[in-house]
Amino acid sequence: MSDSRLSSLQGRILTILADQQPPWTLTGGAALVGFHLGHRETRDLDLFWHGLARLPALEPIQVALEDAGIEVSILRRTPTFCTLRASAGAEVVLVDLVADPVPPIEPPERRGGSEASFLVDTPHEILVNKLNALLSRSELRDLVDTKALLELGGDLERALADAAVKDGGFSPATLAWVLRELPVAALVRASGMSEDGGSELAAFRDALVERMALLSRPAW
Repeated sequence: MSDSRLSSLQGRILTILADQQPPWTLTGGAALVGFHLGHRETRDLDLFWHGLARLPALEPIQVALEDAGIEVSILRRTPTFCTLRASAGAEVVLVDLVADPVPPIEPPERRGGSEASFLVDTPHEILVNKLNALLSRSELRDLVDTKALLELGGDLERALADAAVKDGGFSPATLAWVLRELPVAALVRASGMSEDGGSELAAFRDALVERMALLSRPAW
């Protein structure tokens, strides 16, 4: 992970948990930051068990981290979702463990170094998930990541079609409406992003809304 922008603790956690069974897949912002884009930083790790309706036993995960000298506490826990707070010294990482019964659109890739390897979602898979996330929550990072993925060469029309496969309530027209209402300026101010960066992101949002509106019009 020499080109990764993951922190040393994030890298340690991935290495420590690489052999856990059943295998998990790294997705979301940490996958983008560590293996695809390196465009920002994140203090989270999203580990998904694709195809599982319930999380596997958490004790082996907690024990493996604690045996490596990492302090672990459970912040939230349900049968399908758990957030761990992992800390070493002053560094803290939030590890979200998620059982995701919906199969991925694309199979994940095996990444990592000679010390340990694990599965990482592809850029297209993450783009599909980010489009669905934009529909369900107001998070600036989802817009930032969508912009970066499309600039990387992501196929928006394919991703929109696949987002509807994953979520039957998704449509480009609905997402366009939600994005029009997204308070980008307020979110930018709260995040501390520069004025230029905020203006660029707002312009991207407006262009994305226009493009999805065009895609939603009937062809006649």
